[in-house]
Amino acid sequence: MGQFVATAHLDCFSGIAGDMLLAALIDAGAPIDPIRAMLERLGLPVTLGVEEVSHCGVRALHLEVEAPDDQPARHLPEIQEIINASGLPPRARQRALDAFQVLGEAEAAIHNVPLDQVHFHEVGALDSITDILGSALALDLLEIDHLSAAPAPLGSGRVKCDHGWMPVPAPATALLMRGLPLAPNPVEGELTTPTGASVLKAWVNQWTSQPLLTYDRVGHGAGTRRYPTHPNLLRVFVGHGTPAAEFETDWVWQLETTIDDQPGEVIAHAVSQAFQAGALDAYTIATQMKKGRPGCLLVVLAPDGREAHIARAVLAETRTLGLRKNRVARWKLPRRSGECATPWGVVRVKWARQQGLKGAPEWQPSPEFDDCQAIALSYGLPLVEVTRVATESAWAAGPPTD
Repeated sequence: MGQFVATAHLDCFSGIAGDMLLAALIDAGAPIDPIRAMLERLGLPVTLGVEEVSHCGVRALHLEVEAPDDQPARHLPEIQEIINASGLPPRARQRALDAFQVLGEAEAAIHNVPLDQVHFHEVGALDSITDILGSALALDLLEIDHLSAAPAPLGSGRVKCDHGWMPVPAPATALLMRGLPLAPNPVEGELTTPTGASVLKAWVNQWTSQPLLTYDRVGHGAGTRRYPTHPNLLRVFVGHGTPAAEFETDWVWQLETTIDDQPGEVIAHAVSQAFQAGALDAYTIATQMKKGRPGCLLVVLAPDGREAHIARAVLAETRTLGLRKNRVARWKLPRRSGECATPWGVVRVKWARQQGLKGAPEWQPSPEFDDCQAIALSYGLPLVEVTRVATESAWAAGPPTD
């Protein structure tokens, strides 16, 4: 499985804000004194404290940042100067720079101005600078190499900002969370703030509800708003998990329906059309349906952005009345694409990196079936022989280097 690495997992069941993250990391064991010392070195008029609170009976830490109300709006270059002068370790400094970079890009898009002319309003305030720099340093103090997170709810309702009353999510949050997995809103209110969204966008290495993790510490960071039936907390697990490089992760849509009123050739055609519409995979499972009828479960995996197009194809071909859809996470082995030469022509090859196979090479080749089948049919050869020769040729050539 490879060497395990220090990992923190963010359980964003109630969203995420910068103060919630820093409080959770401190609760998980990050010492607060080095964070205070960093703020003192910068000469920022900020006092940082934490207090124990209870949300719906769950103990947590709440971050208290005292700063002047009349804070100037700052441009991105000014904030970058603050970060570079902070004395943060290199990795923590880069994390802080990355968070403000993605936040600046979102604000630039919202206001249609160049990046270096963006005025940071609420997110440029001293408390937000404290949250991001403090969290970056806290992760470094905990020696975290890998950060994973569960899907986060954005919230609902309205929030008051410098632009006036805006619908939740705030404009910057809405842009930052594009392409990231979301969870249903448990309560009304702003659950994920622009600062929290920038951290998720810039720092998270892996999105998963349940990582491969052996943890020994759990921290709870409390939000300011309270709900009578919902603990407004961010939970962080700190421990050791599998290396980020061992698996690639992404999110796909799983579409499925059961069919008992169509012949096999129609179902086979529906599977073919799903692939034509962009499906990543499609398969059927024999099942028994109501009234003892034999049928099948049709399952299709769809990439983000193609799920509706694929659903229309399946609905049109099968005449089924509906599809169930679920967003699911995938672990994938890292892959490379290459070619190998055979006596009958070039064959495409997929290479997958499989760590932990004792005595086996790290990269494993798989000749493209369609190419091997075409050669076998064209030359009148057994498919297994073409595949064997292609595999040996791939081993001789070795995996691509990039």
